[in-house]
This record gives sequence, structure tokens and C-alpha cells, in this order.
Amino acid sequence: MSFDIHLSGHVKSVVEETLPGLVSSLVASGITAGDGSLWGPDAEEEASKRLGWVEAVTVSRPLVPQIEALRQELAAKGVTRVVLAGMGGSSLAPEVIAQTAGVPLVILDSTAPGQVLAALDGDAQAGDLSKTVLVVSSKSGATVETDSAKRAFEAAFRDLGIDPLERIVVVTDPGSPMDQAARADGYTVFNADPTVGGRYSALTAFGLVPTGLAGVDIDELLDEAEATLLEVAIDSPDNPALVLAAAIAGGEPRRDKLGLVTDGTHIIGLPDWIEQLVAESTGKEGTGILPVVLLPVSPEVENKPADLQIVRLVDEAKQFHLFEHHTDEILISGSLGAQFVVWEYATVIAGKMLGINPFDQPDVESAKIATRGLLDARPEQAAPAFTVEGVEVRVSDPALAASGTVAGVLDALWARLPEDGYVAIQAYVNRLELDQLQGLRELVAADSGRPTTFGWGPRFLHSTGQFHKGGPANGVFLQILEQTDVDLEIPERPFTFGQLIQAQAAGDASVLAEHGRPVVTLTLTDPRIEVLSLFEAAQ
Repeated sequence: MSFDIHLSGHVKSVVEETLPGLVSSLVASGITAGDGSLWGPDAEEEASKRLGWVEAVTVSRPLVPQIEALRQELAAKGVTRVVLAGMGGSSLAPEVIAQTAGVPLVILDSTAPGQVLAALDGDAQAGDLSKTVLVVSSKSGATVETDSAKRAFEAAFRDLGIDPLERIVVVTDPGSPMDQAARADGYTVFNADPTVGGRYSALTAFGLVPTGLAGVDIDELLDEAEATLLEVAIDSPDNPALVLAAAIAGGEPRRDKLGLVTDGTHIIGLPDWIEQLVAESTGKEGTGILPVVLLPVSPEVENKPADLQIVRLVDEAKQFHLFEHHTDEILISGSLGAQFVVWEYATVIAGKMLGINPFDQPDVESAKIATRGLLDARPEQAAPAFTVEGVEVRVSDPALAASGTVAGVLDALWARLPEDGYVAIQAYVNRLELDQLQGLRELVAADSGRPTTFGWGPRFLHSTGQFHKGGPANGVFLQILEQTDVDLEIPERPFTFGQLIQAQAAGDASVLAEHGRPVVTLTLTDPRIEVLSLFEAAQ
């Protein structure tokens, strides 16, 4: 079997109670048959147009020789470095595919100027821009981050005397604005299946083109997925997708937070992909499942909250259960292709169990609208509530800033947490320079006593951003921004990358505040120094 799942304790009992109903409802075979009515009349129209991922393996097979031919053509010209500009599902699936295969792929899913410049400059090991091909991936063909990156690379290629038409490959839906413009300009274009939503697109052109050009054996990945298709299609208690859906969405009261722990698996980065799939699919109408990416030694693992279900990703689930301290966890193992298929099926089944449409993202657009408004109006940034040791503090509610210290503000924010709440840390910074900020998650989880998520901005806006606004109103939000002298023009746009990322952070903060979510924004005026004081405050 290409996918194994082992259960014990409470979660095993939940599955045993829930599974018969899922089997008798014929939901697995219904998904495979493309039945859009499974999620109710309100969702039927969209669901009927969003089930193409079920046939992704078959549809994607003809892409493999096309991608390989292009890879060889580029290699013959000395092009050995692949950069992917994409957001959400367009970047997270390729990231885990390439990392797991041990193949270098530069992911550009940020508008932080320093990160964009790093992607443009290259490095000694992977090569510079003269050896680079850019894959631009956008389902809608109108994603501002992706369009901005494409413009920056076009200008940089021209500055080197390189024709961008020879170095930029576009992946988008047929008929999208980017599809029309790219074809008119003469770019190489791969069209993805328009009946597949972005977060379900791992096994489509969005997942395969950048990784195949980078050198991943994408035919093997499709083989892995294909080996699992029969298992998930049948209405049987042995169907791993039904079991997983019952485990993550069953029970009363339901454990609505899902701790994702990588513990010995050969797959690298899978929790980040699962996070965007589950959070964006289920976090709406005031309900949802909140994925929380954890370490084996994270506070939430050591002292597990009652509303958190642990999923441990291992290499041999049926052997790993012998460890007694993993009782009441979901242990999962399997090939990467199998993981993609099972999690996609399980997520939409969980959506049916929650009574929501797992294919829409009704609250994502609000932050985009707020960002566009700020870019158009360019208002002066609001003065901070106070500044201490180089950290500017802004708050959605003046009462949060009463202490006059960063530690006091954080304590005030944690005090707003309900018993079933969570903390979301959002870092709108150059993650190549401030990668250590991820460690703040562990400190905040220990200090707040509640499950804590960490997202790089603006990447998370295309995934967990939906849950933040549409899911349960029990989150508190900590934004971390940086002041930097580094900036970069966006050709033919009236704003820079620096202005764009600032507007994205401010726009999301305003929408969260409008939804009644408490928000604290900390701006590091000298990031490399002040990140240490931030860690101290979080302790």
C-alpha cells in the first residue's frame, strides 16, 4: 500500500463511530464521479466545476514529455537555474516536490524587496540570472505578486541583453489575462486544467512544470499518485481518505486544530502544503480546521491542548505506533504522490462533514481589495502607539498598548485569547535574511499557552488568510514588519515592492480589525538587532 495510517486512543474511537456513515453516504465514489451535489445546493454550481483534480494524473501525463523536452532545450543553452514566481498552491506544492527530490528550485513567493533581489541575483552554487529560467505561475493570471515578479525579471533579462521570451515560461488557466497577454507576446505557455482550484493543483501543470524543469522525475510522482487512486475511490472502511477525514473532522466536541509534526519522514515540507489546503478549504462560515505546523518538541506536542489533534508524518506508520507516547495521534506514512491524493480527498470529505463548500475562498479577496485601496490612496502610515528599543508598536485597540512595553503588549494580546483560541504570527519580512524569526513561534506558543501558527507574508494571504477571516473568531494576530533601505521598482507600476508589501500588511490588518480580530503590529527599524529583543519579549 502506498499510504498507511495508524490510529489509537480517542481518535481511533472517533473514526470507528464516524466511518460507517461516510461509507454508506457513497461520498468517495461520488467525488471520483465528479458529483458536485455532495456539498449541498449552495455549493453545487462551483463544486461541479472544481473536481478536475480527481483526474489530474491522467490529464497531466502528456505534459511530462513536453516539460522534459523544454528542460533539455534550456540545458543546451546553459540554463540550469529555475526560479518559480507563484503564490499559495502555485508555490507550496512545487516547493515540497523539489525539496523531497533534493532538486534545487528557487521559490519566489514574496514581495519583500530583498527577497526579490536575491532571486534576481542568484548565488555561486546555483548560478546567476544568465543561467536562469523563470516560471511564472498564476491560476487567475492576475495575481499582483506574480505579475510584479514577472515584470522585474523581464527588465533584468533585458538589462543583460537576454530576450525574456527565451527565459520566461508561463503556467496559467486558459483564457486568463496572463494567458492572453503571454501568448500575444510570444512566451512559452502551459495551460493548466481550469476545473482544478489552486490549492488542489499539485499534480497539474502548476506542480509539474517548475519541478520538471528543475530536474524532478515527475513521471515517478504521477506513478505514486496513480497507485493510490483506486484506494481513495471506493466506499470502504479501508479507504485511507475516509479514515483521515473522519479522524480530522469527526467527533463531538470536534478537535478543530490539527498539529502537523514531521518526524522521520523522507518528505520535506509537506505540513506547509497541508496547511494551505486544509485551512483555505475549511476555514469559512465561522468554522474550520486550523492546521498548526509543529516540531516534535513543540510546546503543543509536549502539553497537548484538548482541542488539538496531532498528525505525525513518519516513514512507517504501522511500525511507529509502537512508541507509547504517540497514543491518540494520527500516524501517517506514504509516498509524496499518495499524500497529495489522500489529503485532497480527505479535505473535501471533511468539508462535507463541516457543511461548507471546500472549493471557494470568500474572504481572501477582502485583503486584496484593502491592499489595492492603500496602493491607490497612499495614506501616511499611522503613528505608532509607542516605540521602544527601535520597535514601533501599532495596535488595533489602544488598550493593548497600555503597558508601554513590547512584553506588556504581547501579554495583553494573549489575554484576549478565548479558551479555544489560537495565535497567528505573520512575518512580512525578507525571510532569507530573518529566517530565525520562525523560532518565535515556539516561544509564543509557550508564553501564550495556546496553539500558534507562523506564516510568511504575503504568502499566507493566499492560504491561511481565508481561515483568519472566515474561520472561528477566536484568533489573535501578531504582525512583524521590517524597515529597510532596500527597495526595488516594479516596471510600469506606480508602486515599488517595498510599498506593495507594506500595503499588504496594512490591508490585512485593517480587514482583521474590521472582523473584530485583535491585531498587534511590530515594526523592526533595525531588524537584525531588534529580532533579539523581540525574542526576549516573547519569553
